[in-house]
Amino acid sequence: MATTKQDYYEILGVSPGASAAEIKKAFRRLAMQYHPDRNQEAGAEERFKAINEAYEVLSDPQKRALYDRYGHAGPENPFARGFEGAAPFTGFGDIFDAFFGGATARRRGPQRGGDIRVGVDLDFEEALFGGEREIEFTSIETCSACNGLRAEPGTEPERCPACGGAGEVRRVQQSIFGQFVNVATCDRCGGEGRWIPKPCKACRGAGRERRRRRVALTIPPGVDEGTQMRLTGEGEVGVRGGGRGNLYVSFHVREHEVFARDGDDLILELPLNMASAALGTDVEIPLPGGETTGVKIPPGTQPGEILVLRGKGAPRLRGGGRGDLLVRVRVVTPKKLTQRQRELLQELGETMAGDAGDGRGFLDKIKDALS
Repeated sequence: MATTKQDYYEILGVSPGASAAEIKKAFRRLAMQYHPDRNQEAGAEERFKAINEAYEVLSDPQKRALYDRYGHAGPENPFARGFEGAAPFTGFGDIFDAFFGGATARRRGPQRGGDIRVGVDLDFEEALFGGEREIEFTSIETCSACNGLRAEPGTEPERCPACGGAGEVRRVQQSIFGQFVNVATCDRCGGEGRWIPKPCKACRGAGRERRRRRVALTIPPGVDEGTQMRLTGEGEVGVRGGGRGNLYVSFHVREHEVFARDGDDLILELPLNMASAALGTDVEIPLPGGETTGVKIPPGTQPGEILVLRGKGAPRLRGGGRGDLLVRVRVVTPKKLTQRQRELLQELGETMAGDAGDGRGFLDKIKDALS
């Protein structure tokens, strides 16, 4: 009995009307959750494959449109489109091919390897300034025992006895239209023209095996949370001489205990006492990476005021240069005072009576308005 494939929207947990951004966000979350390198539970690898398959279709506007219209049958079903403008039959030859097999059998050619997605955790400064990292992940590689030949070491593939190495078999059929030659892919060799009498025991004749692999990764300065890199040709090995797939690396950046980041800008909350905020001062701020920068606090700086230091932020991943450093001032009111500090503040308060910052003048205005 045929099984019904799960709906791609259900796999990603989004609605059929979801935007491309929502689909991408759902895919990233689920891919991180069910990646075989992170999740060793039973069924996680199959779930991960289903998530990738769903995203491959729904992230492509054309494939998604076909899926929304035809479901899983899609363009693979030659009768799914009926007889619309994009009909599957282009002439009488195609009609005969569909009913009598035709001469359409082909050898199986090279097939590109699958893509791999890996998540990498970075410290805050490592994301800012980049560096070198070696990452390890599970990949499908050429069998180390048979070197991809699929035959048991000491033996070699032989010419297929069923098709004579042609990869296809021809059968003559009689029909109401006359005699037809039906050309079909050879069942024994699968169209390759070679037969494996003794398949490799290590890979069971597949020529590929799953194993751990290490790749050197150069992290460019300025990567941020969610940044993705593509390493072309570093994915899984292909089939029948096909090229490797690609390796996609997504970065997760750990938070810094002092600095925050907004795109290419760095944000720092600077605590100041009341005297420094009122009188102004010069402070030296240490930056990530060991650099320091001077900040001039102007007299009368108010709580929450932001001072902008141009070019002192994070390196720009694209376009060069650096973002800005945003210094947000936080005026700290002391909770404990010495006797001398209390006397000085009381004396200062008396000299400032009636000023806007004192609050008394504002209260007097309220009294006058209510009288």
